[in-house]
Amino acid sequence: MSSIDPSVFKFLNNLRKNNNRDWFGENKDKYVSAHEAVISFADDLLAEMKKHDDLETISGKKSLFRIYRDVRFSKDKSPYKTHFSGSFKRGTKWLRGGYYFHIEPGNVFIGGGFFSPSKEDLQRIREEIAEDDEPMRQILNDKGFKRHFGELQGEQLKTAPKGFDKEHPAADLIRYKQFYFISQFSEAEANSKGFAKLMSERFALLRPYFNYMSEVLTTDANGLPIV
Repeated sequence: MSSIDPSVFKFLNNLRKNNNRDWFGENKDKYVSAHEAVISFADDLLAEMKKHDDLETISGKKSLFRIYRDVRFSKDKSPYKTHFSGSFKRGTKWLRGGYYFHIEPGNVFIGGGFFSPSKEDLQRIREEIAEDDEPMRQILNDKGFKRHFGELQGEQLKTAPKGFDKEHPAADLIRYKQFYFISQFSEAEANSKGFAKLMSERFALLRPYFNYMSEVLTTDANGLPIV
């Protein structure tokens, strides 16, 4: 299934209005149908993605996150997510970064990058940018990339972190604690034939960014391998 069937959005809209276990149990067949449709889409998307990247994820089903919410530490006790989502992990220790897709009524998007970098990775990224921010600037300012992904996303410090000059010309980038991008789609696009290919093509625009980050995070400041 190269598109998201409209029945998926219909189910999610109804779930949003009836987010309780009784309703879910009574409509379990509709959930199963919607879930299988998303699995089919994820399989097609994975096949398209493998044409331009080496991925560790083995199936669309394995890529999907559970619909059940962890409410232990949340004030919102709604038991179910009102979206379907999944992620693809890049293969081998040399390829860094990951892909995320999100299917929700009125909020269909993809994301990619580094949402929770380790302390060591974050330090290495900052040091590389401080040394030479031009490669990162070129990626961020590419017209095609910027048209679809806009600005760099992620939590930021108010000023440059400890150990870095607050007046550094790349302080605007060094302040980031996360480094990821988001690109939106309409429901009409999601329902259209060939959406899996369109989403894959959009993901492919992240490759220059992933290539840059992979080189940074698998080498030291002298360019020598560290993995």
